[in-house]
Amino acid sequence: MSNPQRTPLNAMQQQAVDHGIGSHFGPLSAPLLVIAGAGSGKTNTLAHRVAKMIQAGIDPRRILLMTFSRRAAAEMTRRVETICAKTMGSAVGTALADAMTWAGTFHAVGARLLREYAEQIGLQPNFTIHDREDSADLMNLQRHQLGFSKTENRFPTKGTCLAIYSRVVNSETPLEAVLKTHFPWCSAWELELRKLFASYVEAKQAQGVLDYDDLLLYWAQMVADPTLAADIGDRFDHIFVDEYQDTNRLQSSILFALKPSGCGLTVVGDDAQSIYGFRAATVRNILDFPDQFAPPAAVITLDQNYRSTQPILNAANGVIGLAAERFTKDLWTDRQSSELPVLASVRDEMEQARYVVERVLENREGGATLKQQAVLFRTSSHSGHLEIELTRRNIPFVKFGGLKFLDTAHVKDLLALLRFVENPRDRVAGFRILQLLPGVGPSSAQRVLDAMAEQADPIVALAEIAPPPRAGEGWVGLVETVQQLASAKIGWPGEIGCARAWYAPHLERIHEDADARQLDLLQLEQIAAGYPSRARFLTDLTLDPPDATSDQAGVPLLDEDYLILSTIHSAKGQEWKSVFVLNAVDGCIPSDLGTGTTAEIEEERRLLYVAMTRAKDNLYLVTPRRFYTHGQPTMGDRHVFASRTRFIPTSLLPLFESLSWPVLATQVAREAAANQVRIDVGARMRSMWS
Repeated sequence: MSNPQRTPLNAMQQQAVDHGIGSHFGPLSAPLLVIAGAGSGKTNTLAHRVAKMIQAGIDPRRILLMTFSRRAAAEMTRRVETICAKTMGSAVGTALADAMTWAGTFHAVGARLLREYAEQIGLQPNFTIHDREDSADLMNLQRHQLGFSKTENRFPTKGTCLAIYSRVVNSETPLEAVLKTHFPWCSAWELELRKLFASYVEAKQAQGVLDYDDLLLYWAQMVADPTLAADIGDRFDHIFVDEYQDTNRLQSSILFALKPSGCGLTVVGDDAQSIYGFRAATVRNILDFPDQFAPPAAVITLDQNYRSTQPILNAANGVIGLAAERFTKDLWTDRQSSELPVLASVRDEMEQARYVVERVLENREGGATLKQQAVLFRTSSHSGHLEIELTRRNIPFVKFGGLKFLDTAHVKDLLALLRFVENPRDRVAGFRILQLLPGVGPSSAQRVLDAMAEQADPIVALAEIAPPPRAGEGWVGLVETVQQLASAKIGWPGEIGCARAWYAPHLERIHEDADARQLDLLQLEQIAAGYPSRARFLTDLTLDPPDATSDQAGVPLLDEDYLILSTIHSAKGQEWKSVFVLNAVDGCIPSDLGTGTTAEIEEERRLLYVAMTRAKDNLYLVTPRRFYTHGQPTMGDRHVFASRTRFIPTSLLPLFESLSWPVLATQVAREAAANQVRIDVGARMRSMWS
């Protein structure tokens, strides 16, 4: 949720906007790092800086803006248009904003440049892009072919193999070091993994497919050539990077290859919100940025917060202030309040669920809608008891951080058909489509794909191949549809309607909830209408997928108001009136799996900080005192005791309102301590028979 545009800018925001301006905005303006605290109006500031450049005469076509989602890029462009329109007129502002054609994610920009320079780097221009699931499937095919799926000792799963490969690529770290640090249980398989990854790379190249990591890896390799680096870098006078704390070493190397002197480079981020280490992002990128240049880059800090009350900021500042290394920054605000953040101690996870629901309903009675409240947690599984309690009490909710739109089987099926037509050597897409036909299994599908791969024109080969023995009438329909789509006679976006018509009977046959899934496919068709071509649609949708509709938890479409449940990672960049943080205890925050190194512990600290700074008016951190080892106390009283998170030591307790819930528990404990008998149950039992 972005903050509304504010005018005028505060002093530090204005300084960031004006940095490097002399008589004009030239391509040689000095590098700038903007440390933008949570809720400090970062997007507004960045948009004003871009707009001021355009107003000063910089060609918007020579500005590269890289964000971490397509939506963020679209929002930034919209704001630039609004700002330019105010000073230059509506028509001029719109025209200039429309000319900002180089605005998107790192991966999307990389894919676009790779297509433009494909012939110079030996890449097929019509390459298709695999999402994570498709990449894991291709990795699994290579595992089987190399015999690693039948080893005497358990070989790492396809997902683990892909995670190892991805970290090696994105962190630019040798395989041996990655295994030792992040996957020690896989260290014995180093030689086999090296062989597997070599096979995986060869398979991708043979099939003309790239995975997410390749979009950065190929781009980095491309700009390692001085001539190509200079050619690409010279296309842009100014490069902006948002959320720089979430970049990995590969992205950093790309950036410095494009602008080795730093001239014309502006990066914006917050080291205190660097929480994506599991994606190989490194906080070192932003911490070390100023010293990458001579003289060092200018650093401007935005520390005025427009979101939260001062007591919430005091608590968040206290937590992050104990970090081992950071840019010094204490958030402040004009929003004063007498209400401290709540640190609520409860007996167990079931009590935690009841406490949160009671407070949510109280807030609702006080005027806050359910949508204005969010419950955040470290891991998706932490919300299990709460989901049960919400369902039992008929409170609608939506959970984020789970299944995504492109992860749903029916959407993947339809996109696989389009990808197969775009690149008929894409074996993962081919396997998926062929096996939708009744009577076609893995062996039959492999024979078809092998025969296609041997021919110069795989589409023509498909029509000439003898159909699998049990394929039936479905074979003819598939071949005709593929040929029709490949001919481009229908045109885009009509092609997706053709693909949906072919898939409809398979959808009805495979899924019981076909009607609900059909709505997703209609939505997909509407999304497709916004793209100029099939290739662009497949690329952008794979790189920046929307959330699911029918696969969201709860029943959001049946109620106009619903509570937000979200992992902390998925909540980044969002804000709510009231925020509840579950399981603020050691073992959960920080996670048991995140305490191996100092760097991991510091990232867990930043994760709690991010959760706390999502709150505008009310913040509740909940600390269950015990966790049952089998999930339910009714299955026995085997439990472990939990301690308050180490990130809130005793010295920070004055920044919170500490309480135990329910209040009766405190009263009972106090009376027991005074040896007072509240109820003489024995006397009542005796009186029953008198």
